[in-house]
Formats: sequence, structure tokens, C-alpha cells
Amino acid sequence: PTNTTTTFDDLPDTGYLRQAQLIPNVIPISSATLWRKCKAGEFPKPRKLSLRVTAWNVGEVRAWLKSQSGV
Repeated sequence: PTNTTTTFDDLPDTGYLRQAQLIPNVIPISSATLWRKCKAGEFPKPRKLSLRVTAWNVGEVRAWLKSQSGV
């Protein structure tokens, strides 16, 4: 059996992550905290990909994670 699960590290910077993929696997915070940080400009704003699909750009999330780690 082949594992078809894609990890965050395997995604291209141009890819997108939905909230369920982001929390808690990539960002260990609650949904409410994620949206609060987005509204305050402390986390990259998501993109509306369609009427009912909102997602975050992988490259922007990586840049945010790097800025948080002080690297």
C-alpha cells in the first residue's frame, strides 16, 4: 500500500492549505485563535478560492513559521 498523504513539507510554496489541514498539524492553535490572528494581521490572510472554500498560501504560512522561530 502506498501512502498518499501529502505532508506540509512536500507541498510547493504556491500550494494552498485549508483550515483542517493547517490546524493542529502545522499550526498548534485553535480555530478561534487562527481567525483572531488573521484579523489582527498577525497571521497571513486566507484566500477565497471559491464561494465555500477558503485556504492559506503555503509559502506565506512557511514565511510566518520561519519568522516565529527567529531563524
